[in-house]
This record gives sequence, structure tokens and C-alpha cells, in this order.
Amino acid sequence: MESNSPSPSCDCLAHRFGNAADGPGRVRCYGSDLTDAEWQVVRPLLPVPAWLQGGGRPESYCHRVMLDAVRYVVDNGVKWGSLPADFPPYRRVHAFARRWQAAGLLGEFHDRLRDRVREKEGRAVDPRAAIVDSQSVRAAANIPRPTSGWDGGKKVGGRKRHLVVDCLGLVLAVAVTAASVQDRDAAVGLLEGLHAGYFSIRLVWADGGCAGRLVDWAAENLHLTLEIVRRCDGTSGFVVLPRRWVVERTLGWLMRSRRLVRDYETLPVMHEAMVLWSMTMLMSGRLAGRYPRGLSRLAPAR
Repeated sequence: MESNSPSPSCDCLAHRFGNAADGPGRVRCYGSDLTDAEWQVVRPLLPVPAWLQGGGRPESYCHRVMLDAVRYVVDNGVKWGSLPADFPPYRRVHAFARRWQAAGLLGEFHDRLRDRVREKEGRAVDPRAAIVDSQSVRAAANIPRPTSGWDGGKKVGGRKRHLVVDCLGLVLAVAVTAASVQDRDAAVGLLEGLHAGYFSIRLVWADGGCAGRLVDWAAENLHLTLEIVRRCDGTSGFVVLPRRWVVERTLGWLMRSRRLVRDYETLPVMHEAMVLWSMTMLMSGRLAGRYPRGLSRLAPAR
């Protein structure tokens, strides 16, 4: 376990080429803060900001401090306006997170971390199989009614996050819809995006909610084999199902981030971003050896 003691200097791009060096330093004291070991892993994988590529106003806040602030929101589930005073103003932090989401920088950062984890686990960077599943989450009072619904099967009112993960449980694609949307309907867009982004994937496991015409559609249009893993008749209670337990474990990982226990995001795309932020926290900690063995362990699929 690495300590959260402050580094003597910061080598982020905002310090080297921006105006972050003019601001005061910050002592890292929260459990969600990046440790020095995590920062050494994360720093080379950070995307280059737009102001370094096409011009614009240089950033005035340290990238490491901004990442710590976003991680604090995701891990503790607080409002943006309730960020502690040792972080930059919450409007600037929210704008940073929104800008990364809109510009695709968050997805780029997440995918680089995932590739590094797969390499560390002895896997090829390009996955060959995936698992798809969904999870219904209750919505807060601020969620617009047009983007929320009622899941009659789970008896949950709110939204539903649909995940596609690899055999290590790492997220390949995520989509957030109203809870009333059926899994097979949401899976159409997910599988199309999966086919476009990962040509190596040819096999996808799913539950009974994706059975039916979707299997034939995926085979004809995407050349994907959609294999349905069904629950055996006569079983009761909790049963570990082959392959499906991998994505169920990923859904359990996400519930450790308090921001994801309930849906507080006005925009569904920000909920998707929170899922990616949560996974970056898990993967950076895994790469840096922050977690004891067995906690958030990325075990190979059985």
C-alpha cells in the first residue's frame, strides 16, 4: 500500500505547459486520492488535452488534483457542490469531467488502462469474447421523467445500465437507458458498437433476456455468435452461472462507488461517464498494487 504523501513536484501537462504551477499545492489526505504509485501508472496514459493540440487557454489546475476531485465524487457519492475546500471550485471540476466525457478523452483514458491490465494478466490486448448484462438502478428526484422508466421484472423505477465486459470483467461498452427498455432492444446498439470497435470479438454470452430474434440478427448482420446462458429449471436462490458470473461481478464492483448506487445524473451520458470513472479507479489501483490480493481481483474466467 502506497502512502498518499504529497510529491515534491508534479509532472502533469498543466504544470509543465499550463498555468497550474501558479496555484497552491494540495496535501492528499482522502482514500480516493491517487497514490504516488498510481500516478506513476496513470501519468503516461493520460490523453493530451485539446489546448495543447489545437491551441486555446492553458489549464490553470493540476491534472492530478482534478482527477482526485472527480474520484472523490465518484467514490463518496457527494454532490459536486459539496466538494471539500482543498479541491478547486466545483464548477471547474464539473466542467473538467464534462469536457473529458464530451471530447472522448475519458473513453481514451479508460481504454488505455484496460489494455494495460489485460497485458499484465497475460491476455492479448484485443479480446475475443464478451459478456453482456444489465442492472436497474433507482433514480433520484432530479432525473427527468423522459429518460427514466419502470422495470417490471426487478420492480425498480429509474434507469438501467447495460454493460459489455471481457472475460476479465473489464468494461468494453456501456449504455444507460430508461429502466423500461428491454435488454434485447438496448443490446442492438451495444453489439453494433462492439462490432465496430472490436473486430476480434466473435462470441458473446448473454442471459435469457436477449434470446429470440436478436440471436439471428447478430449472426446475420454482425457475424457474432450470441450464446444464451440460461438458468437451470428447478433451481432456487443464488446460483453461479457459467460466464455470466463475470459481468455480475463487474456490476458488484460498480456498486462500491457510492455515486453509482443510485442514479443522480441528469444526463444518461454522464451516468455512463461515472461508470468509466469508477472502472479507471479500480484498474489504476490494480496496476499499482493498491488493493490486497483478493480485493477487486481480476481473476481469469472459469
